Amino acid sequence: MKLTMTVTVLLLASFCSAHAQVSPPAAANATIGGKKLSISYSAPSMRGRKIMGGLVPYGEWWRTGADSATMFRTEADLDIGGLKVPKGAYSIYTLPGAKEWQLIVNKQTGQFGTEYDQKQDLGRVKMNLTQTPAPVEKFKIELLSTGGNKGLLKMTWERTELSVPITVQ
Repeated sequence: MKLTMTVTVLLLASFCSAHAQVSPPAAANATIGGKKLSISYSAPSMRGRKIMGGLVPYGEWWRTGADSATMFRTEADLDIGGLKVPKGAYSIYTLPGAKEWQLIVNKQTGQFGTEYDQKQDLGRVKMNLTQTPAPVEKFKIELLSTGGNKGLLKMTWERTELSVPITVQ
């Protein structure tokens, strides 16, 4: 009886583990103007779900990934789409919309993604919104150097691509 129960528990644990839906950790890194910028996040997948306007509702702030709040670190003072961001560590959230998105830079760090405190916002900026030519299964954040002290923060998922320019001060 004890052996049967042990085998059953092991089989159940193995089955659950094999079928668990996880959002793996991901990172984006870039050197812009000689300074390092990095983003740490969890990358959820579509898995057949409606994402924009569904899993990610319009008009409500979103943790911009899964699990813990998305962490942004910069070695330099930045201008992100017109928002002055001093060097340091921040959390990144977004405010999705059908026709417009905003990037939220928040001074609180280390919290779970659902623990958003608007009073801690450093600021918000409009993001450029376009549609991808094909669906993107896994949420992706990129930091891209576009030359000199200029760069781009880019996010893609489902059929949505968002971007905002970054300038190292």
